[in-house]
This record gives sequence, structure tokens and C-alpha cells, in this order.
Amino acid sequence: QVQLVESGGGMVQTGGSLRLSCAASGRTFVTYHMAWFRQAPGKKRVFIAAINSNGGNTVTADSVKGRFTISRGGAKNTVYLQMNSLKPEDTAVYFCAADGWGTTSADFRSWGQGTQVTVSS
Repeated sequence: QVQLVESGGGMVQTGGSLRLSCAASGRTFVTYHMAWFRQAPGKKRVFIAAINSNGGNTVTADSVKGRFTISRGGAKNTVYLQMNSLKPEDTAVYFCAADGWGTTSADFRSWGQGTQVTVSS
């Protein structure tokens, strides 16, 4: 089992930027594919972006393409989400996921606790 910890959330005005970080601990002798999802109040968790284990392949949801970028950090099993041109509709809890591959919550086995992102108008 791998444990994930997100950081970097906060409150920002429309048009601002934030960078989320996620670090894994536990079974880190394995390099995992990793992803970001988000969940707004009263809505289901939705896919944002995923990156494979060597960083050579990324998938990004159309809703954030061109504004959000997923990347891997120098440390093993660290992933970032750079969020630019933020909009109020980006307000949500953002979750890091690992140990799987796909664009649905069911495709990943490990999850962080989430970090709140609030975009004010």
C-alpha cells in the first residue's frame, strides 16, 4: 500500500495560479502511474490529469486542457499539478491518486486525503 499526501491548495482569485504537490510513501520501490482528480461539493469525483511512471505520457481532461499541467518531480513518486488561469468552477477538493491507470476513480487503488482549492470571483 502506498500513502499519498497532497499540498499546495488554498484560496486564489480568478485568473490566478496554484501548484499542487503530491508525495508518496510506503511501497516506493515501485514507480507508480499517478493522477489528479477533483470533487466539487455535491458532485462526483472527476478526472483531471494522469501521468505515467516515467513521465513520458500524460492525459488531461478537456475541461482543463491548456490551463492545467501535470508533471513528475525529481523525487520518485512525486507529482505536481500546475493550475493557471483559475476559474471559480475549478473550486473543489483535489485528490492525488496512484497505483493504477485510467480516467475514472475506480482505475486507481491509492488516494490522498485531498487539498482544498477555492477560486473567488
